[in-house]
Amino acid sequence: MSSKFFIDNDDAVLRDAGLRVTKQRLAIMRVLFEAEDHPDAEQVLARARERDASVSQATTYRTLAVLAEKGVLQTHTFDGGMTRFEVSNRPHHDHLIDMDTGDVMEFVSDEIERLQRKIAAEHGYEIVAHRLELYCRKAG
Repeated sequence: MSSKFFIDNDDAVLRDAGLRVTKQRLAIMRVLFEAEDHPDAEQVLARARERDASVSQATTYRTLAVLAEKGVLQTHTFDGGMTRFEVSNRPHHDHLIDMDTGDVMEFVSDEIERLQRKIAAEHGYEIVAHRLELYCRKAG
C-alpha cells in the first residue's frame, strides 16, 4: 500500500493547526504528504531541505510537534526506535516492521480485521480504534 497522500490546500492545514504559512513549512508539508514511507524528524528535515535549503531544524521539529498535537499527523515509535510520522486521514492499515533494516511496510488484511472484531465481540466489546504492528525478520 502506497502511503502517498495529497491534500488540496497546504495553507489551510497549517492555518488550522495555528501555524504561520511559510515557504519552509510548506516544504515540510509536501514532504509529509508525499512520503511513501514513515520518515523520522531528521529524514523530514533532510527531504525538506532538498526542496528549500533554508528549512531549519527548529522549524521542522516545531511543525511536526504541532501537526501531531492537532491530529494532522500520527506518530509511531516502532519498537522503541525513533518517532516516525505519517498523515492521519488515510485509510486504516497495519504495519510490518523489518527488525533488521527498520523498514516499515503497510498492509491491509480483511481477515485480520474480521478476526479482531470477532475477538472483541466475544469479550463484549466493539473496537473503536487499534494499531497492529508486526515485528519481523526475513525468513530463510
